[in-house]
Amino acid sequence: MRDLAPDITRQRLLVEGFYTRDVDESVVRDFLRDLPAVLELRTYGEATVHAPGGAGRADNEGYDAFVPLIDSGISLYVWSERRFLAVVVFTCTAFDADRAVGLIRDFFALSEVEHSAF
Repeated sequence: MRDLAPDITRQRLLVEGFYTRDVDESVVRDFLRDLPAVLELRTYGEATVHAPGGAGRADNEGYDAFVPLIDSGISLYVWSERRFLAVVVFTCTAFDADRAVGLIRDFFALSEVEHSAF
């Protein structure tokens, strides 16, 4: 992918995996509080957490969540029935991607994990 704005610092991380921890809204909120703190990223608002509650297909039910960062944001997508999740960290400042992957793996007790930083 060609860097269209080399003068703008951007770091992105995508982490996907199958979780073994029980996940509900409070766990989602805890995660979106803990990850920025561990990575020393500053938030400027509370996490927004949505659960469609039957509005879509059952196999897509779960949580869609976002926390705004001073330097961009973190999104979390959870498929409850499949016990699968995806986390996207997008920042305009550098962060330790390996530390982020480790926290996500440990926090959700991931049995399988894949990630890509770019």
